[in-house]
Amino acid sequence: MAEQPSRAVQDYLKAIHALGGAEGVVSPVDIAERMQVRAPSVTGMLKRLADAGWIDYEPGRGARLAPAGVAEARRVIRRHRLVELFLTRVLGLDWSEVDAEAEALEHAISPRLEQAIAAHLGEPLEDPHGHPIPTREGAIPHRELKKLNTFAAGQRAVIREVGDDSPERLRHWQSLGLMPGVTVEFLRHQPLDGLFELRVAGRVVMVGSEGLVGLLGERAADIQG
Repeated sequence: MAEQPSRAVQDYLKAIHALGGAEGVVSPVDIAERMQVRAPSVTGMLKRLADAGWIDYEPGRGARLAPAGVAEARRVIRRHRLVELFLTRVLGLDWSEVDAEAEALEHAISPRLEQAIAAHLGEPLEDPHGHPIPTREGAIPHRELKKLNTFAAGQRAVIREVGDDSPERLRHWQSLGLMPGVTVEFLRHQPLDGLFELRVAGRVVMVGSEGLVGLLGERAADIQG
């Protein structure tokens, strides 16, 4: 594995990592869905990744990243998230459009350029969407986060991460003030209608349960009174 892995290999390792493959076994069906490819294609690639030592693969069960696979996946993730932050903070691109740009650039950045970007940004801990940036050594902090649509009335949540796979959703969340670091107060929940009444930055907004999908947070102190 001395040679630089191909873009396809890096994409698969990153997808398996995103599905929890650094800690457990990921099914080929889930990988196929995330990669948006047919299952037979996934099976063939998993065999090749296993032969190269990137993953541990059991046919009929699934794949788990080997130590080398974890390290490579996190190198790609680090570059992706550093690029996203550079594009927003330095070049002024909107957070809704940087994921696609970073997807293309993450495979082309050299280790030297990666470290230059990290140094310029002050060795940041999170990307624009709140996702933790792996350290140079590949460490990622573990966070116990919950989906925002699982919180109840009378609770508060601090948004920590937002999904970055839908530019339209990102623009909508931004218009409502639903951004990483913001505290949201859950005033009321109407289960039949699937509506949440929230207080965000001093204003009250109504959001459907589906509109909160992709937002992750952690519980703050319960609202008093």
